[in-house]
Amino acid sequence: MPRQSRQTSGTGIYHVMLRGINQQNIFEDYEDFGKFLELINQVIHPKDELGHPLPPRCTFYAYCLMTNHVHLLIREGAEGLASVIKSIAISYAIYFNKKYQRKGQLFQDRFKSEPVNDMAYFIQLIRYIHQNPIAAGLVRQAKDYTWSSYREYEGYATGLMPVCTTQHVLTRISREDLIALINEPLPKALRILDFDCNASVRVSDEEVRDYLSEVCGIGNITEVQHLPTEQRNDIIQRLREFGASIRQLSRMTGVSFGIIRKLG
Repeated sequence: MPRQSRQTSGTGIYHVMLRGINQQNIFEDYEDFGKFLELINQVIHPKDELGHPLPPRCTFYAYCLMTNHVHLLIREGAEGLASVIKSIAISYAIYFNKKYQRKGQLFQDRFKSEPVNDMAYFIQLIRYIHQNPIAAGLVRQAKDYTWSSYREYEGYATGLMPVCTTQHVLTRISREDLIALINEPLPKALRILDFDCNASVRVSDEEVRDYLSEVCGIGNITEVQHLPTEQRNDIIQRLREFGASIRQLSRMTGVSFGIIRKLG
């Protein structure tokens, strides 16, 4: 079965996920976490063969390194997303295999990604990424986890190399408001693309309405058909990823079946 092509982001921003093959650990100690951050830093501050600085290959807004998987919030540069992620993954796999005297693939298949096309979802992802260690039961608060970008947003020195362009985010939302949001549990209706997401899951009309209200800020589902085309299509695509069927969305929103089906 052919692979599905990646969805393209209109903003150039993506939520990227990498996981160890067969869910195996990809980080065993502090040195491993540090090495991955070093590789991120190298694509942010690349140099030529003579050591002269080159333009950044991409921009990072958030990250969380878990024991067997990684979450990144990234804006691609001129060379594209795949090239950057592959270079990090290959370099890290070479390092890891050499250190632990293993052979073969380290990461599961190709990386996963989803486009981020509006500020509301961008902020939701920052919350989600930093809440991963809490959801996994590793810590009680985001600030207690070492291997995420949370402390970069808090503005405290941690000894870790800073890799995120936090100021771009903090010009749109205050540090205090963002920190408060990160520490507020995400809505139960929110379903962000993850490794174990199941596109065949179907949701009720009530869950669709809750998602629109809590995540998209839309109180009346019939408002969707009157939104600007790009915004309407983005919301419909997110609802499809959430689990809503084409017929269900057509019935509830008033947007034609044919239009929704073309969106995939």
